[in-house]
Amino acid sequence: MSEPTERTAVKRLAERGTYDAETAYAIIDEALICHVGFTTDEGHPMVIPTIHARIDDTLYLHGSVASRMLRTVKRGGQLCVTVTLLDGLVLARSHFHSSMNYRSLVILGEGREVPDGDEKTDAFKAVVEHIARGRWEDGRLPTPKESRATTIVAVPIDEFSAKIRTGGPGDDEEDYALPIWAGVIPLTTVAGDPIGDERLGSDIPIPAYAERYGRP
Repeated sequence: MSEPTERTAVKRLAERGTYDAETAYAIIDEALICHVGFTTDEGHPMVIPTIHARIDDTLYLHGSVASRMLRTVKRGGQLCVTVTLLDGLVLARSHFHSSMNYRSLVILGEGREVPDGDEKTDAFKAVVEHIARGRWEDGRLPTPKESRATTIVAVPIDEFSAKIRTGGPGDDEEDYALPIWAGVIPLTTVAGDPIGDERLGSDIPIPAYAERYGRP
């Protein structure tokens, strides 16, 4: 359990906040993308979506060597990483009390560029495996040139807060008698049937990780 800081303590609906590392890890591992907020060299706020992966208590962000995020990291700028999983639409009798069920995470801190070497290779592999477990050994490994063209930024998962909403709507007592449907519409990520590349050889079967794709 991490202790909340002045920056991460959940203030609105504080009872939904949690600072448990395993909860944070589960949100990171299930989500396919995260959003990274930072301030550019010109002083402009910027938020970009990017692919990520986790190894133990470190979050790895994937990007290009030309990214503005990397310049922020090199000058010691702060990053704010957010992850959100949407689990359902909560339709209350009143629009005011309608909501969503979700699991969200905010991570604050400084990133560091991962240099070429074993850690960068491990992080690159983790990103590929985060997208489709089993793909790293199946695909062509990156060349040294491709590795140099890729940025991996490491962010420690030690200053964070998660916020979670579950359950049904909470209407005002007088609204429960209204003849209006209320409840939850669950939402999940569902993969469709794999579509092979048009130049794929007819003798190459669909791998199991693509045919039976699913998130943790």
